[in-house]
Formats: sequence, structure tokens, C-alpha cells
Amino acid sequence: MLNLITDVAGIRLGNAHDIDVISGVTTLIFDEPAIASVAVLGGAPAGRDLGCLEPDAVVERIDAIVLSGGSGFGLDAASGVQAWLREQGRGFKVGQAQVPIVPAAICFDLNNGGNKDWGRHAPYRELGFAAADAATAGHFPLGTVGAGYGASTVDLKGGLGSASAKTSAGHTVAAIVSVNALGSALMGDGPHFWATALEQAAEFGGFGFPPRPPGASHLDWKGRSQGTASTPHSTTIACVATDAILDKAQAKRLAIAANAGLARGLRLSHAVMDGDTIFAVSTTKRKLSGGIQDLIEIGALTADCLSRAIARAVYEAHTPATPPAQRGRWQGPPAWRDRFGSPGHQRAQ
Repeated sequence: MLNLITDVAGIRLGNAHDIDVISGVTTLIFDEPAIASVAVLGGAPAGRDLGCLEPDAVVERIDAIVLSGGSGFGLDAASGVQAWLREQGRGFKVGQAQVPIVPAAICFDLNNGGNKDWGRHAPYRELGFAAADAATAGHFPLGTVGAGYGASTVDLKGGLGSASAKTSAGHTVAAIVSVNALGSALMGDGPHFWATALEQAAEFGGFGFPPRPPGASHLDWKGRSQGTASTPHSTTIACVATDAILDKAQAKRLAIAANAGLARGLRLSHAVMDGDTIFAVSTTKRKLSGGIQDLIEIGALTADCLSRAIARAVYEAHTPATPPAQRGRWQGPPAWRDRFGSPGHQRAQ
């Protein structure tokens, strides 16, 4: 177990980013078409091919899922992934045509200081292709990478996070998330995370519980702390997955259950200007042996994985490098390591 979503058999993951734009794309490629659904609880979402994931829709399986920065421009990333899949002969057959099914969700990272003057076409289609081409079934980095490259929270640099677990019946569950949150992953002023109770093997510092940190109940969000009147735009987008055989209705229920993990990992979530979107995927590798009991445990542990992945995303992030052309510097909050030291430093002390 790598504590990554690639622990779920049948999933490969690839990342690509543009250091000048300060944005990127994360792509999940399924070795075989997968069962999937989605739950959208944010008030300001944007996605592609989400309707086909509803249990009553005709499309049964999908080929990939895309998480992207770029707001509406980032939806182009799915076209790049489609192009890559088409070259591999993948897709839903409609007569003589073959159409890869690639649902996507985006996060708003347009105000992070990067150079967004990209001309007629945004770079996301090519980033999507590159992310698909880079997809691997093994290890991948976390933090400032892929869809998390330009992400932020109200008080820290956001990023890409992942976590996995095994159920008592042996099913693998996991989550991948791009944390571009309206609120915070920290308890008060930190360094402790809201997901502390669920942490495994010091995966985000191992600090344990503080004795109620100062300001733990203080509520803040983007736009409020800066004293600006601008409308905040934020999105936490994620995909949870299992190797258990689920149908689309069960995948829909898993996506809904996973939102508990988002709510435990962030304060706050599901707000009117959030675009919170969670995909749920079954790679259909292992039969359910315990019926409804299996489903309950899969939902609970998947939500735990998402909370842990959120904390890992913020913990592992670093401030984006200044692009060579210096046309756009990072204008977001500092990284966790900038405020509290390099990962592991405080624990070692």
C-alpha cells in the first residue's frame, strides 16, 4: 500500500502543470471502463459529462476522470484526455464511432498571480493529454502538482492529496483531492489539522491533538479575512474509488457518503460559492461478500480517506517556483512548510 489512490487495482494517475500559468491537471485513467457516479454539493460547480453519471443515465462505464485548475477554461483538459484515449482505441461504441467517456471537474485558480494571458486557446487541452500520457499505476507526488499546482485555501497553499485504506473484508478504498478550499484545513492557527483524529503513520506531521488551540472555532474564508468586497471563488474537487464491485446507484451513494470526509477535513465546505464535487469510482475487481455491511464500511472508510487526503495535500504543498519568464509570481498564501517548517521538522523536534 502506497497510501495513494493507485492502490486501487485498475487505476493509473498522471499529473501535468504549467509553471507560468500556475495551474495544472490531474487525470485518472482506468485500465478497463469503470462504474462511476458523482455528488455535487457545492453552490458554484463546473463540470463536464456529469449528467451521464446519474444512475438513471444510459452510459454504464467511463474511461477516465479529470480534475483540473483553470475554472471553465480547465474543462478543455478532458478533450486532451479524450484525444489520448482515442489513440489507444478506447471509448463508448456508437455505430462506427468510438467516444471516450471522460467526466471532469474544475477548480477556480485564476487569481493566483500566474500568467493567464495565454492567447486564443488555454493550455488545458495539452495539459490533459500530457497528464494522461504520464499516468502510472505506482507512486506519484503530492502537494504542488497537477490539479493542485495553483490551488489555495484561505490561510495556506492548497494542493493535491491522496490516501488509501483496506476494509475488514479486504476491499481497497482511496481518495484523490485537489484542495482549493474556501476555508481552512487547520485548527485555529495550526499546525494541527482538522483531520487529526483520522491520521495514520504521521502522514501529515503526527502532531496529535492540541489542548484546544487558540481560535479553533474562529470562522474565516477567502475574501473575508482580506477585508475585500470581491466574491470568493473556490472549489475542492475529488475522486474516491474502490475495487469492490458496485453498480451506479451504489457509486452514487458512495460519492454522497464521501462528502462527510470533505466536511471533516475542512472548515468550511459546501458553501454557496464552493464548487465542491466528488466522483466515486468502482473498478469492479472484488465481489462484495458482506452485502450491506460491506457497503457501510466502504462508505465510512472512503470518507476517512478523503479527510486524510485533504490534510496531506496542504501538508505536502510548497510555494510554486517563479517562472523563468517572471510574468506571473505566486500571489496566494504561504505553504504549510513556510509557516511551520519542512514536513516532519516539528515532529522531529
